[in-house]
Formats: sequence, structure tokens, C-alpha cells
Amino acid sequence: MKKFFGNLPSGEETFLYTISFGGITAEVTDCGATLVKLLVPDAAGNVADVVLGHDSPAEYLASTTFLGATVGRSANRIQGASFELSGRTWNLTPNENGNNLHSGPDCYHARLWKVVTHTADTITFELRSPHGDQGFPGNADIRVTYTLDSDGGLHIAYDAVCDRDTIFNLTNHSYFNLAGHEKQEAAMGQLLTMPGRWFNPDDAESIPTGEQRSVEGTPMDFRSPKPIGRDIDGDYDALNLQGGYDHNWEVFCNPCAQLTDPGSGRTMAVYTDCPGVQFYAGNFIDKEPGKGGIVYGKRSGICLETQYAPDSIHHPEWPQPITKAGEKYHSETVYRFGTV
Repeated sequence: MKKFFGNLPSGEETFLYTISFGGITAEVTDCGATLVKLLVPDAAGNVADVVLGHDSPAEYLASTTFLGATVGRSANRIQGASFELSGRTWNLTPNENGNNLHSGPDCYHARLWKVVTHTADTITFELRSPHGDQGFPGNADIRVTYTLDSDGGLHIAYDAVCDRDTIFNLTNHSYFNLAGHEKQEAAMGQLLTMPGRWFNPDDAESIPTGEQRSVEGTPMDFRSPKPIGRDIDGDYDALNLQGGYDHNWEVFCNPCAQLTDPGSGRTMAVYTDCPGVQFYAGNFIDKEPGKGGIVYGKRSGICLETQYAPDSIHHPEWPQPITKAGEKYHSETVYRFGTV
């Protein structure tokens, strides 16, 4: 199903597209290749929309929270808004403390994507990103595919190719609340498990220091399930600097993260081929206009963004987000839903 969503400032029309399978329904829009709604049943068959979102493209364009967004070419932060590649320096636009966040300010989530295919259970969006776009090298063709499977899985696949060596580090920035997007108070009581043995501490500007610190004996240890809010305000340097959880964990195995809502019994397991997952607890959401007149507040949903580590281009000892000219970039993440 396809329905009108609203107009961009250019006057171009945007649409919402529905896909359904396995008891789950998703609504995505060509405005930013964005996940707008995700309807998931509990064990009794009660359906809730488990992602935060907006009611219009105007609200998506005005927001700085990236609700449901496709982020690229490079998700997260690049220190100094520049990097060296193929023998030259590439300068990006500083948009946070002199650094570059999510490749902005001219972000992919504010652009109109082309729909390539749309069937009952899958949709593919395409974007042409020319040489110099956002400051990155090369003419890039990028596709994002959302697919639902029979076992409660939402697959998000990223495919791209570029005519120069470039950075590809694409992710989805959905905020999940398994109780339902409107039940904000439930988010911090949900149980999170992440088997990652270490995380990346950041400096005061949210740039990784280069350390890969063990989670052992720290509030960052989610190797056993615990409520997200239990330790989030603990007196710990990494939490103090970022105002809560907003850090990269290693992907040690799959699922790399599991989330459970005790109230509804809904569960979500995250599978990825990426080397890291950024867990962000919505520390800076503030009076954000949401769907159905809801106003989202602090920590009303969480992100589990699968990706290369922030600023990895400046840490050559880490897995690198570099794709050579003519090579095919592919990455896929699955958010699989169930009940307990």
C-alpha cells in the first residue's frame, strides 16, 4: 500500500509505503528512506507501534533526533570533520563541536529517495550521492532495502558502489520502545543484553579516545540482562561525560543485543555483520513532536545502531569503513521480534 505523506519544501511529494509479513507491519517513507512505524504483536496478539516517529515530512526535516533515519555516508562522528584517503584530505562540514556527526548537516534523512521495488513484504530505496556530496569522494549509488520475513524479522540491507575510494558506514537510527512508542515511562525498565566484552570510552565531545575498555565491573556490563535505567545515572566517567549511554560496543557474537519489555513480553534480538553497535539511550530527546500528538521526552526510546566504530577512519588498527572504487559495499542487520 502507498499513501501520500506530505510535501517537501521543494514541493516534491513524499509517500508512506506499507509492508507486512509474519504478523508484523512496517511503514517506511521515501523521505529519508525512514522507518516511520513498526507494528508488532505481543503473545496475546495485542499490537503496538514500537518505534518513535513523526507524523509529517516537515517534522522529520525539522528534527535533530534522526528518528528512524537512514544515516550515511558515514554514521556517527568523524573527529575534526576531515579524514585522509587516497593521498588527500577530505573536508566535511563541522556540525557538532567542530566534528562531523552523521555526515550532516546535509543528511540523507532529509532527501527524497527513489523507490526501486515495492512488494507486499519488501521495499528498496535508491539514492545517488555525487562526488563531493557532504564532502565525501566519488559518485555513489546507494540502496536500502527493508524486508519482513516469516519469523518476525525486519531485515535492513545496505548496498552501494562508488567510482572512487570512499567511506560507507550506513546504519538505521530507529528508537525502540517495545511497550509502544507512547509508553515513554516503560523504556528504561526494559531489559537489555549485550554480550560485548568491551566498549569505546569517549571524550567530552563524544569522540572515542582509542581505548577498548573492558565492561567487567562497570555500569557498561550488559552481558546479563538488566534494566536499562538501573545504572544509567551512576557515577562513572563514561556515563558522566555523555549524560548516559551513548557508546559503541564490540559485536562479539550474534545476536549482538537483545531487548525485552517485561510488561508486554515483547522481545527483540539484533543480528548484524557490522563490527560494532552504538547503544544510545535517548539522553538528549527533549520535547520532540511524535506520532499521534505524543511529545517524546528524555530516554523515551533506545537506539541500537549497527556500524563501524565512531571515528574509525582515524584508528587504522580498527576495522575500517573504506570501500575501494568499483567494489560493492553490502551490510545487513536484522531486528527479530518475538515474545516471552
